[in-house]
Amino acid sequence: MKVLLIDDHPLILTALQSVIEGMGGDVTVVGVGSARAARETLQADAEYDLVLLDLHLGDADGFDLLTELRSTYPALPVVVVSASDRTSDVIRAVDAGAMGFVPKRASTEMLHEALNMVMSGGIFVPPMTMGSEPPSSTSKLEGDTVPSVLRLVRENAQDSGFHSGAVRMAELGLTPRQTEVLGLLLKGQPNKLIARELNLSVETVKDHVAAVLRTLGVASRTQAVLAVSQMSNQGGLQAWRNSKP
Repeated sequence: MKVLLIDDHPLILTALQSVIEGMGGDVTVVGVGSARAARETLQADAEYDLVLLDLHLGDADGFDLLTELRSTYPALPVVVVSASDRTSDVIRAVDAGAMGFVPKRASTEMLHEALNMVMSGGIFVPPMTMGSEPPSSTSKLEGDTVPSVLRLVRENAQDSGFHSGAVRMAELGLTPRQTEVLGLLLKGQPNKLIARELNLSVETVKDHVAAVLRTLGVASRTQAVLAVSQMSNQGGLQAWRNSKP
């Protein structure tokens, strides 16, 4: 596995490099301290398996660089490693296409778990309270716009355990039709395609999506993906609910 680290703090860069190299003998890590150096490194050699990105860089906004990397290298997964663990930042990062978000205060074990999950096609997010903060400006409450993360799930992790294996849909207390809608929503289907596949009107699908979001206690499709991901990480719905303050 070939990993690119982007962090402008030399001590953190060195520490992360050491931790990731400790995952196995087949891991190669390249560290750079700026957005400019990251661009030059990828232009010279785009054959990386994973990028770890700090959001606070001296020469660029981390969210802007994340969006740029996802657009320029759509097959290259990016995991954000940030001093922030605010729910709004997690949602914004994942909605911009990050496949994981790891706070810098996290343990080595959590970082390993996150990287393994991302490399297997899942999305990793830290424990947090969904719906406790307003959704970011990029999140969509209604309509057919599919957030970046849902497109990534559909393209890179279709039918993986992330969708349904670790979280039994029956636990959620949804109706059979709402369960079908949630399954298609997690695959990145917009309302029109869900309506077509289930032979429903778009308005009916919107009603089902709204009911699913209420059940999960979230405000957007992206937050629904994150909530299901957290349930998977924590062993099911009840454990997830118990972890919420």
